[in-house]
Amino acid sequence: MIEERVEIETKDGTMTTFIFHPEEGGPHPVVLYLMDAPSIRPALCDMASRLATAGYYVMLPFLFYRGSEYREFGMSDEDMHARRDMMRTVSRGGIVTDAEALLEHAGKDPAASDGKIGAVGFCMSGRLTLALAQAMPERVGAVAAIHGGGYVVDREDSPHLQVDKIEGEVYFGWADEDPGAPKEHIEIMDKAYMVSCPAEERDSLIEAARRLNERMRQVRDSGKVLGTERMAVITALNIIHELTQRERLDADAARTLDADVKRIESKVERALAGRRLTTEPLD
Repeated sequence: MIEERVEIETKDGTMTTFIFHPEEGGPHPVVLYLMDAPSIRPALCDMASRLATAGYYVMLPFLFYRGSEYREFGMSDEDMHARRDMMRTVSRGGIVTDAEALLEHAGKDPAASDGKIGAVGFCMSGRLTLALAQAMPERVGAVAAIHGGGYVVDREDSPHLQVDKIEGEVYFGWADEDPGAPKEHIEIMDKAYMVSCPAEERDSLIEAARRLNERMRQVRDSGKVLGTERMAVITALNIIHELTQRERLDADAARTLDADVKRIESKVERALAGRRLTTEPLD
């Protein structure tokens, strides 16, 4: 396992970042591993390293760099107050520019893949993973927000109002009791991701989603199409083509049926006409 510490320049300063990836078998997909409020510490580095063993290029940045040089924080009251101040320097907009700098660095490393990326965020960084998925939908393939909060806020840029911008997969790990993510917020997020449909159409919609997912997987596995948006377009084109062919066949069948009905009607008319001729009395 390769482990290194690098200093990455952003527009706001120098961001200390720890990188973990396997020695061989690259290039590896990039995963941005975003720290929680206690900051980077041995336990978090161990978790990032363990993820890297699965074949990922994991980047663990020090997100407090705008207000502090790199340091580890303890559990003293002084450090807790310092961390609270540092948390105010972390923002949704800031993480996007940070990610751009991180990916620029990864782009120069042959061990890192230039394809879709993932992001994992804990606590204060849960909402940051959504910010990345919403701001970089063409690049972010999947995110995981673990025990996060701040998804529903009284602002126009609230994360729950922008879920339609996300193209990748999203995993939420909700805390049992968290004032930053109360149960009513969970319900709001559920509704933001839910497709509205009448109850009597629910089963057919689920089946349609299953079939669509299966078709998109077939397109993906063909290896000829890259990107979720392109896969969706190709899948839609294939389905529309099949429906058009079916409509043509149905139209042909309808015309054939109509011709058959007309032939039968003609035979019936002739038969009835012959019967009338043979049953009418002679003068």
